[in-house]
Amino acid sequence: MEIERAEELGLCFGVKRAVRLLKEATNEYGKIETLGPVAHNRQLVQELAKVGIRPVGELGQVQGKILAITAHGASPVLLSEIETRCIHIIDTTCPVVRKAQNAVKKLAEVGFDVIIFGEAEHPEVKGLLGWANGKGVAALDVKQIVTCSSSLRVKQNKLLRLGIVSQTTQNQAAFVQFIAQLIATPHLKVAELRIIDTLCQITQGRQEAATELARKSQLMLVVGGHDSANTRRLVEASSHIVETHLVEGASEVHSSWLIGKRYVGITAGTSTPSEAVEEVIAKLKSSV
Repeated sequence: MEIERAEELGLCFGVKRAVRLLKEATNEYGKIETLGPVAHNRQLVQELAKVGIRPVGELGQVQGKILAITAHGASPVLLSEIETRCIHIIDTTCPVVRKAQNAVKKLAEVGFDVIIFGEAEHPEVKGLLGWANGKGVAALDVKQIVTCSSSLRVKQNKLLRLGIVSQTTQNQAAFVQFIAQLIATPHLKVAELRIIDTLCQITQGRQEAATELARKSQLMLVVGGHDSANTRRLVEASSHIVETHLVEGASEVHSSWLIGKRYVGITAGTSTPSEAVEEVIAKLKSSV
């Protein structure tokens, strides 16, 4: 069996930066808490726990006076609430997410209705909606945008000023398709349309590398967290080309997948540590 890694895979600079900032914070403050996992990867969270970095599910669960905002970012309302509790904030928001937050904020300030192409319940998207200050709506389906947004329902058949951005880890082709469908939607009369590309180019590069590798593989394994948005995009990128499985670690690799497979491709999400990738590769080699 031949095993090949994608040309681009694994931890991105945004996650590496967040981990570095968190470890530096523990050197200064000791144990700290993060509002949610720093990234959606169980192994990474477990490794950080060993040095005193513990995630909490919500603000009410915070026990200490040092709290880190994760790479996914947070809304201004949440940041303000943390400050009113006299909790010191360590902000590890990814610079690419910060750029998206600033784009949403500026669009809302100059009177645009902001539409975010993304998963409405994802932490990054929740934060982006907060920066829209009540003028934003998020979804992956245009029908949801039109039917669920009270502001757009009220403004149907009126001239609209729409600003469109994307969750940073979404797929570029899907974003373009979403925009085309939105523009073609009946009853939405757009007087002004402003589209800002907030997609992470590193994430896009990972997706393109996965697609390229999938074209010459008999099986693709995507290593990463099951809750990771960017990892799911990698699965989507290769699954329409070849048999593809998402595994969080070596224990999830099934030997039945390998029967008759001579060429296996490996890629990994931007929050996946290299150790997890190496463990999966070792499992494949031991199965030969």
